[in-house]
Amino acid sequence: MKPNNTKTQILIFDFGSQYTQLIARRVRELNVYCEILPYNNEILNNAESLTNVKGIILSGSPCSVLDTGAPTFPLAKFQGKVPLLGVCYGAQLMAHKAGGKVQPSATREYGRANLHFVQSNATLFKNIPSNSQVWMSHGDSIIDIPEGFEILASTASVKVGGYKIANQDTYGIQFHPEVTHTTEGKQLLQNFVVDICGCEQTWTPDSFIETTVAELKAQIGNDKVVLGLSGGVDSSVAAVLLHQAIGKNLYAIFVDNGLLRKDEFEEVLESYKGMGLNVTGVDAKQDFYDVLTGLKDPEQKRKAIGGKFIDVFQAEANKIQGVKWLGQGTIYPDIIESVSVKGPSATIKSHHNVGGLPEKMDLKVVEPLNTLFKDEVRRVGKSLEIDDKILGRHPFPGPGLAIRILSDITPEKVDILQQVDAIFINGLKTSGLYDDVWQAGAMLLPVQSVGVMGDERTYENVVALRAVHSLDGMTADWVHLPYEFLAETSNKIINKVKGVNRVVYDISSKPPATIEWE
Repeated sequence: MKPNNTKTQILIFDFGSQYTQLIARRVRELNVYCEILPYNNEILNNAESLTNVKGIILSGSPCSVLDTGAPTFPLAKFQGKVPLLGVCYGAQLMAHKAGGKVQPSATREYGRANLHFVQSNATLFKNIPSNSQVWMSHGDSIIDIPEGFEILASTASVKVGGYKIANQDTYGIQFHPEVTHTTEGKQLLQNFVVDICGCEQTWTPDSFIETTVAELKAQIGNDKVVLGLSGGVDSSVAAVLLHQAIGKNLYAIFVDNGLLRKDEFEEVLESYKGMGLNVTGVDAKQDFYDVLTGLKDPEQKRKAIGGKFIDVFQAEANKIQGVKWLGQGTIYPDIIESVSVKGPSATIKSHHNVGGLPEKMDLKVVEPLNTLFKDEVRRVGKSLEIDDKILGRHPFPGPGLAIRILSDITPEKVDILQQVDAIFINGLKTSGLYDDVWQAGAMLLPVQSVGVMGDERTYENVVALRAVHSLDGMTADWVHLPYEFLAETSNKIINKVKGVNRVVYDISSKPPATIEWE
């Protein structure tokens, strides 16, 4: 993974912090392009190749700079040559390597704090008042700063809350400006990115579309591209960008794997026709049911679905003469997580896009959205005038309902869950709640419970409803849906869906739970 030197203004080097993606999102909100790289990326061996980097941010980390084998960084290649901002671990690393004293805090500081000493004449803290709230999350503290370092900010318990190295645009802060709990965090990042680094705030959806379409034209030329559509935001925006670049040479394929929402295959195909896209719909329900027979483990189900999708997609792609490219709707978080400094042990579940199709297809891959976060994809889609019904659609897992059926997959179970899901989602829409929810869905549990219907004993299925708030899926909180809505939805499901006699609502957040149950 190498930075795009035609775009990059800020590079963020990741030491494994849970907040690193938030740093990038906050910088992007300033209309400044940035990218994330692991702290040990090979590009650092050839630092002079970073021709369009105007500033570098070093992230936090779960590690201590005092640990044996702690992550490090070739500071000498950049200090005094390009502005640097160390955040938490990054600040401790710079101080430690310069001879300062870093030691474990008496108590781990986690949560809100207030700046009580601020050098307001320092550019980094311009327009940031004393007593403004910051967010701390660290086990070590900088006790003594090296010679040539100047303290710019403190809190009641942290003497070195922020510093600057004399005669350099090199800064360190102990707190996290990227989280919303730091009230002036966006101002601080703007001070660094715009005022100190001199970045231009020109990276907008319209500028992205203009440059991306031009790059796609140059990259693809008159070649043909085949793209798998899912009906979701990412693949739809990718399709429209490619269509603007190459027109009729884009061939889109929408596969019905039998695990879509109720009536989704027909509805999505109809919406794509209105967008002028060349789309082929493929009914492959039975093929997917066959490979899923008897599988209960979620990773096995994912792999079976991914493998069958490749088979079906390849068979359709082979019908198109002269295809040289495979288009994918991969977005930036997929790329970041696939090269995470945390390594394979941090993988929660396999991604649907990353890894691509097998080499036997002999296709080059084009991913027009692989530098965008989800919210940025939606903003680009809005500039492309894509229907709000597609842009506002809740995220839906690549394996579909297969990972919302917590057991083996049968057409009968899929039918039950489709009916339940339709009642829930349509209810959110008619109640005006859909747009207040980031993602919602229903799970069919491998549990049966006793009930009474029509004076008779029943022993039928339990379904769980799930609705969450989130910015990007990295963290999520359950939505406090009105009791009246939940009661009405439960009543409709039990009365209208044969085979269900109990409905429960999931009130767990991520973490510790995940959004999907599998």
